[in-house]
Amino acid sequence: MMNYMQKLGKSLMLPVACLPICGILMGIGYALCPATMQGGDIAGTGFLHLLGFFLVKAGGALIDNMAWLFVIGVGVGMADDHDGTAGLAALASWLMITNLLAEGTVTTLMPSLAQDTAKLLAFSKIENPFIGILSGLIGAECFNRFKSVSLPEWLAFFSGKRCVAIVSGLLSVLAAFVLLFVWPVLFGGLIGIGNGIVRLGAVGAGIHAFLNRLLIPVGLHHALNNVFWFDTIGLGDLSHFWAGDTSADVSWSLGMYMSGFFPCMMFGIPGAALAMVHAAKKGRRKEAIGLVASAALCSFVCGITEPFEFAFMFLAPGLYLIYALLYGIFTVIVSFVGFRAGFSFSAGAADLFFSSFMPGAANTWMILPLGMAAFAAFYAVFRFAIVKFDLKTPGRVEEDGEMRRKATCPDDDFARAAAVILEGLGGKENIRTFDNCITRLRLEVNDIETIDEEKIKSAGVAGVMRPGGTAVQVVVGTKVQFVADEMKKLL
Repeated sequence: MMNYMQKLGKSLMLPVACLPICGILMGIGYALCPATMQGGDIAGTGFLHLLGFFLVKAGGALIDNMAWLFVIGVGVGMADDHDGTAGLAALASWLMITNLLAEGTVTTLMPSLAQDTAKLLAFSKIENPFIGILSGLIGAECFNRFKSVSLPEWLAFFSGKRCVAIVSGLLSVLAAFVLLFVWPVLFGGLIGIGNGIVRLGAVGAGIHAFLNRLLIPVGLHHALNNVFWFDTIGLGDLSHFWAGDTSADVSWSLGMYMSGFFPCMMFGIPGAALAMVHAAKKGRRKEAIGLVASAALCSFVCGITEPFEFAFMFLAPGLYLIYALLYGIFTVIVSFVGFRAGFSFSAGAADLFFSSFMPGAANTWMILPLGMAAFAAFYAVFRFAIVKFDLKTPGRVEEDGEMRRKATCPDDDFARAAAVILEGLGGKENIRTFDNCITRLRLEVNDIETIDEEKIKSAGVAGVMRPGGTAVQVVVGTKVQFVADEMKKLL
């Protein structure tokens, strides 16, 4: 089950990876033409205004159809070999379910629902990322199970992959029948959880940020994000922010479930990285710098934090808990002081810049004092905890000289890195399945006991993770695609 959830988490990154272009287009577009999202008249106002309007509409094409992106992303991502047939089957499933459970359809099938306001609200929100994910899973599972089915001669045309979309459609009819009774209950439960945290205000935003970081190791933070960032139950902090809304258009302070991540990712992580360097053992600081400096820079610019987090989360899990708590605390502070920004991908400097032009942005200049406070707090807490409790962070892990000598694979020698990693994984004979996400290599091996983690780490990777069973993940960082390409050649 854990392996399945890890794979689902990776698949959810496919649609999310579409959002940065949306943020760039809408950020530039709104800067050129503010009237686009403020209801003003843009007719005849000049080329730049029309260009801004054009860019906003281009970015909005993605934001307004996030659920469709989840349908295709999960369908293809969860399918064996990432075959596009599964994406088509997922789309068939989505169209079946959303049409059968549309408000007009269900009130025709069950006229009594027209008097039930709560249930009508549930079915009016049926086109959401949650149903998109469900449709993607149906499409992928139908592909994995029926892609090789052989039918009698008179039906041979529909054998194999051609039958996948058909089976997916039929299964979706059954799923729609079940959801006719289950969806209102599930929707009500999600509304209850969401409203419970929303009622806590800034504290609720802090709890969300804490849980978001705490769930990173198992990839379950994506499920949490769907409730608060996307319009699954009527919240959608991210969706509403990039749609050009303001706090006046929603029932919460728009951006509060994203803003707290900016000072932590842009400044807190560099502060924590500096603490690790200063706490490194004598003669090991250069090694620590090599491990955390690029990860800190990546976090500042792009908001990609995994290379840094995996450098210590398994070496010092207690410190990772403190790290998650710091996110929660700073999110509460940010919510109170009124700094508001949003991200289309993650809370780095690039997203901060483009989001600053959006109507929902507020007091973005405060990133400087908040950032300095985050840098100081993360540095002080990390430095104290590492030294006080002798935590095994980069530069403090006892390794023999031979192993340190081996850990010299050049950053851009991807072929060599792949060869070393493959050797540490027990050779290609031990690899059952291979894939990668935005920062990790994801594998299933035949014999987990043959894994040599120290050998793998000698390739210069951030860490090795064993989610359970025969699953192995190698945390490479943002250049994982290049290593993955070399691995595929070796396999």
